[in-house]
Amino acid sequence: MSRRVRFTKGHGTRNDFVLLDDRDGEFTLTATTAAALADRRSGIGGDGVIRVAPTATAGDASVRDLADAAPWFMDYRNADGSTAQMCGNGVRVFATYLRREGLAPAEGFPVATRDGIKHVRFVGDQVVVDMGQWRVLDEAEAADGMDALVHVPGHQPFSALRLDLGNPHTVVALPPSVDLDELDLSAAPLVKPHPASGTNVEFVQPLGPGHIRMRVHERGVGETQSCGTGVCAAALATHIWAGDLDMDAPWIVDVPGGRLTVRLLPGRRVELSGPAVLVADGTVDLP
Repeated sequence: MSRRVRFTKGHGTRNDFVLLDDRDGEFTLTATTAAALADRRSGIGGDGVIRVAPTATAGDASVRDLADAAPWFMDYRNADGSTAQMCGNGVRVFATYLRREGLAPAEGFPVATRDGIKHVRFVGDQVVVDMGQWRVLDEAEAADGMDALVHVPGHQPFSALRLDLGNPHTVVALPPSVDLDELDLSAAPLVKPHPASGTNVEFVQPLGPGHIRMRVHERGVGETQSCGTGVCAAALATHIWAGDLDMDAPWIVDVPGGRLTVRLLPGRRVELSGPAVLVADGTVDLP
């Protein structure tokens, strides 16, 4: 028997999500259900699906342990149904929904994710998220700032830097001779060595001091209009390549879906700021 639930469609810089209201913790978000709802022809359509659930009801014990500090859990799956540890645009949409529904304080609050607790606050029309700690993957092997090769049709392999922001990222600094808009990202870029859990791949070009533009191919989704953790990875990688990690001024990152702001925090933490919009509400029968 199917279950009818409330849903909300939202996006952060056109990275869009279906939010399922499970405030009583009554159902499980399966891979099959998420993929069906995210389908843009036979479902509601989205880059991912988020179940809004009490942290105390999470299936993962490590998430349930966060319940005292963060009452609400962002149970997130990619469009193909695979789980993801974190989603920077998704957490802003999730927090905006909690705020609208009166389920959390208006000024800000913690959110439980599979990558731990993320602290969210609201500044005007911007949702600001402390994304937590980041690290360079295989940092000892990446002393030269590059540790992977990325293959895209029609181009020689690009060198890249791999970063972890709760989920994996591979960032490419495109040479001036390559047009970012002309890259073929209709299929996942080939990354060597290929991470066992897959990777998001970001392609970056500078526009000026502290200002870059980016396109991204997300694992489990495809090319998206924006990626919050990817924007953070792109800004961090660009700063690493510049040889200075003392970042006081913000980085501005332009993506096809809009503009986001990144700040480096003490202790190798990173903060993401951007809009979040709730565009529609309805009910749906879960597959």
